Amino acid sequence: MVVSSFVPVSLRPPLVSFCVQHSSTTWPHLRTSPRLGLSVLGARQEKIATRLAGPTERRFDGLTTSDSYGGALAIDGSVSFLNCSLEQEVPAGDHLIVLLRIHSLRARPSSPPIIFHGSRYRTVRELC
Repeated sequence: MVVSSFVPVSLRPPLVSFCVQHSSTTWPHLRTSPRLGLSVLGARQEKIATRLAGPTERRFDGLTTSDSYGGALAIDGSVSFLNCSLEQEVPAGDHLIVLLRIHSLRARPSSPPIIFHGSRYRTVRELC
């Protein structure tokens, strides 16, 4: 599932959030998992981001992934990976605000993340 509103929330406890539409057919399956993998894609992973946002049956075609503790799935080559569990869901209009507790984190700070802004993919450098 691709999310467009990933937000750090708290350091103590370590929490992040994202929003998901009530109509999502993917979130009901993911929310029951004991661990959820959150991969932050890099600036060179536009094709992966587009594929993951596409038809469900083809999302993982050609992707290389690895399992983390508790079954959390990581997309290889991502600039960051967070191993999380569901902390809370908060209703917000036609969406849910999903709070995730971070259990572990891997990051490559020298690699820029991909950003979707103004209906296209960009890098941090382009926005500065």
